[in-house]
Amino acid sequence: MGESTREDSDETWGRILRESLPLPYLKQEELPNIPSEEPPCPVLQYVLCAATSPAVKQQEEALTYLNQGQSYEVQMLCNSKLGDATQWPRLLKSVVRVVFHDRRLQYTEQQQLDGWRWSRPGDRILDIDVPLSVGVIEPQVLPSQLNTVEFHWDPTKRTSLFLQVHCISTEFTPRKKGGEKGVPFRLQIDTFKPSDKELPPEHLHSAGCLIKVFKPKGADRKLKTDREKIERQPLHERDKYQMACESTVFVECSPWPEPSAGSYLPLSPLGLTSPHSCKLLSPERLCYSPPFLLDTLGGSPAEDLNPGASILETQQWLHRHRFSSYCRMLANFTGTDLLKLTRQDLIQICGAADGIRLFNTLRARPIRHRLTLYVAQEASRQENEVPKNPDSGFYQEISLDELSALELMGKLAELLALPANQIHRLFHQGPGGILILLSDQVVQNLKDESHFVAVVKKVQNPDGYYLVLT
Repeated sequence: MGESTREDSDETWGRILRESLPLPYLKQEELPNIPSEEPPCPVLQYVLCAATSPAVKQQEEALTYLNQGQSYEVQMLCNSKLGDATQWPRLLKSVVRVVFHDRRLQYTEQQQLDGWRWSRPGDRILDIDVPLSVGVIEPQVLPSQLNTVEFHWDPTKRTSLFLQVHCISTEFTPRKKGGEKGVPFRLQIDTFKPSDKELPPEHLHSAGCLIKVFKPKGADRKLKTDREKIERQPLHERDKYQMACESTVFVECSPWPEPSAGSYLPLSPLGLTSPHSCKLLSPERLCYSPPFLLDTLGGSPAEDLNPGASILETQQWLHRHRFSSYCRMLANFTGTDLLKLTRQDLIQICGAADGIRLFNTLRARPIRHRLTLYVAQEASRQENEVPKNPDSGFYQEISLDELSALELMGKLAELLALPANQIHRLFHQGPGGILILLSDQVVQNLKDESHFVAVVKKVQNPDGYYLVLT
């Protein structure tokens, strides 16, 4: 079995050498400093063992469909014929990332990731299937980097990395009525030559491919649909499309920008951002603050926007209220400018959902509670009966949102300065002086803005209190 696998790897590498490799594909950009002479390092090649789509037009980048959570092999190949193997580093370090390909998603990258993390707690975007992988040394999966994995490998030995992508393309598509077109991702591998601990690793090679991720078995159905679509096309129309390949060859691209490379706030390591657009994003780095830096901007998240706020203070206010994705669009707005915008203006700028949210936040609309009660404490006859409360005799407001007996009991315990765990029963005095045990249903049927006097009764076995609302 080992010999057959090695023969398959050699056959794949031979096929890659015979076929003409596709030109590097970058969106309206060129690869910087690509030498035209002898390469400074061994030629590396990464091959994803998944078929490309036949429905991709010529001059466009090949697209590969993957199933969510399925393990896919990535062969790490090195052309040993181009140099002396003794001169190569014994071990190479590779970093694999899943990043956004569309630039329109880059402006909301942190919101996209936070939303995914919220809806999928404990899950990762990218994982290594270690038991299936061959030649992978010291694989690392950092909990803080959901879309990144790292490992070492020996270029002189067979290395097969098995990856799993757990997010699907439609998770980042605005919800409509079904049939949403999923967004493409870029699967990128950056390879480095490890160096001393004090020095950064030397970059050797970077390559990536375009992928779309579907629910289990969805990629197979989509690939079949694409093939049938092309087969129905006339012969002269088929020439406009690329020929599908059984495997996906990664295309050379610029390296992923290191967080320390910029002079502004570092790019979030969790952000799903295309490396080909780092030049576009650099002016907006001031508009993306990591969560642990928000407190240093001053003010509390609940404060209103001051009409006299400067441009910088307005940007900080937008950050604190989760409108970071619109910082660039509102870059020259002062507090007065923003407050002058109408509801319709904000909807046109930010869209319906965020526009209405920004309008309500600017106007600081108070949140209306579901039930409001006014409660006063009956004066104690015995001084040692209950803890002293200087506010007894005055009515105080209690606001309820969950409309449950437990919520009301907790609010009363706070109001009456009683330990919540020592209040054993809560009653409501009904007709004829009868005591009605307050359940969730009784609380939900209380009239809004009702007023009561809370009578505290000391009980024993177990030691605690009964509360009666009269």
